[in-house]
Amino acid sequence: MNHKNTFAVSFYQRVDKIDDKKTAPVFMRVTVSGKRADISINRRVHTDNWEDGRAKGKSQEAKQLNLYLESLKAKVYNIQRDLVDRKEPITAEKVKKIFQGKGANDKTLVQVFEYHNEQMRQLIGKDFSVETWHRYETTLKHVKEFMLHQYKVKDLYLHEVRYEFVTSFEFYLKTVRSCAHNSTLKYILNFRKIISLALKNEWLDKDPFKNYSNRLEEVDRGFLSKEELAAIEQKNITIPRLAVVRNIFIFSCYTGLSYAEVAKLSLSNIVLGIDGEKWIHIRRTKTDVKSTVPLLPKALDIIERYKEHHSVQGKDKLLPVMTNQKMNAYLKELGDICGISKVLTYHLARHTFATTVTLTNGVPIESVSAMLGHKSIKTTQIYAKVVEQKVGTDMAALKQKLMDDAIIVKQTKVNLEEIQSKKAP
Repeated sequence: MNHKNTFAVSFYQRVDKIDDKKTAPVFMRVTVSGKRADISINRRVHTDNWEDGRAKGKSQEAKQLNLYLESLKAKVYNIQRDLVDRKEPITAEKVKKIFQGKGANDKTLVQVFEYHNEQMRQLIGKDFSVETWHRYETTLKHVKEFMLHQYKVKDLYLHEVRYEFVTSFEFYLKTVRSCAHNSTLKYILNFRKIISLALKNEWLDKDPFKNYSNRLEEVDRGFLSKEELAAIEQKNITIPRLAVVRNIFIFSCYTGLSYAEVAKLSLSNIVLGIDGEKWIHIRRTKTDVKSTVPLLPKALDIIERYKEHHSVQGKDKLLPVMTNQKMNAYLKELGDICGISKVLTYHLARHTFATTVTLTNGVPIESVSAMLGHKSIKTTQIYAKVVEQKVGTDMAALKQKLMDDAIIVKQTKVNLEEIQSKKAP
């Protein structure tokens, strides 16, 4: 759909709409790169007086109609030239809307996206977090790159966004951008919100998502077992940078905070809770939901250990947190030293808090959900399912062990009976 695509204007009769007087309506057809848009010109002509897209004969009526057709064609080519001059994408449907006087105030996809994102930016700290705004900015970036890749244009009018755009965008994210299924769907959902905004404001007539459906896939939320967590805690680490990374990672294992939340944590986030003990009060980075976490002794010990650390002195920081890239790189090194077969990433700490530290120890799921700052308990139930699966696996192993023990006991009994029978006179 770039400006060099083929462009043609023609006229034809709708012979399927012939009336009793054998006249049929005349339509103008605009064709851009093989895609057509038909426009009624509100004229009827006897079928005998029409040939090769023109009125046949030398009558005054035929001459006037042909002059009218030429004027319509000239108007369409003027629209095309104007779009080229403005370096706007050209489609048959767009030309039709402008011709009919409907396109003058049409909004574009990028225009509405930027309008939405700017409003969101102004509400950071009130209704949205900066991270949420960043995600929509990234989605807009992907949409722009997709339009250049797929359609060779920088923008499209909203009415040009069809179901095919949605499915092609999904395919682009998974292939060209190499996004995983769930990451792709999150970008699609952000894009869908922009379309919803356009529909609510009546900037768009038809919903391109009407026939679209997809769902997030359940992911395996890895976590550390009780034994693995203990191995990391108890390992004697002599390398200072790894010792710091280990302790901050353990801090998140006992608080459920993400890397971004720990990095921003300050003394003002530590308050006295309803029980008179120290709690962490924050708003979750990802969801902007309030999260309150009672500080367990191990987490308190880590805070106390670093209160005099040079990287937090004179700064509004609670812990000496490195960059996310360094943290994850050093965690992999730490995992090797501690003999952990799983790939250690910082987010594993949050999952470990949800499973090994809380749910496995009988903390009610409602409390875990509140501490994790989940908007819906359904999100927390994913962790509960993981715990149930582990319990099932552990019990299956126990069942097998008991069965094996029973077989051994039975075999031993048989062997003893055989020995006794041989000793008998």
